[in-house]
Amino acid sequence: MSAPRFRIEWSSAGEELVVEEPTWDEVARVAPLLAAAYNDPHNRAMLTHDEDMTAADVVQSYTEMAEAGARQLLLYRDAVLAGDADFRSLEAGRAEFALLVAARSAQKRGLGTRFAIMAHAFGFSSLGLERSYVTMLAANLGSRRVFEKLGYTLDDSPQARRYTDDKDDLSMSVDRATFERTHAVALAEIRIRELAAIIR
Repeated sequence: MSAPRFRIEWSSAGEELVVEEPTWDEVARVAPLLAAAYNDPHNRAMLTHDEDMTAADVVQSYTEMAEAGARQLLLYRDAVLAGDADFRSLEAGRAEFALLVAARSAQKRGLGTRFAIMAHAFGFSSLGLERSYVTMLAANLGSRRVFEKLGYTLDDSPQARRYTDDKDDLSMSVDRATFERTHAVALAEIRIRELAAIIR
């Protein structure tokens, strides 16, 4: 079926940031770059990937996630690919969120937080989400700090724990009202545009 795709734009900290639902041509074009990012030893440990991924594996993963209803996003800083993100397991106003800033040199500098704010602006408005969940390794303090800045708090409810892969993983969530209240200034600057439909 066809669905509109979206582009989210924000001029922040002197950078032009874009979060965009890609076309399949775009996925194929950036797949080698994403594979390299996923295979970085640090990133792979945080993502809990056991094996290296090829570009073909990335395309396959994107395809399978799209077929399952995920909304996948590419992240660009000044027109250069900076990572990816997605909302997955969408149901009844809820979804699980994941984000990766690809380059180690760009991590822990606030970029992930800004991209996450943009993605959540899209999720809570265009996708109609009421609550978003994240899970992470307990040792991933950087990710925990990013999501705490977004308004996430620890959530050990049965719903939140459904998304974890391991009993020791942390689970967190944020509701729409908390996110919008926390980031009202940024939301006034972020622009969300609907683009041509894509086939899902």
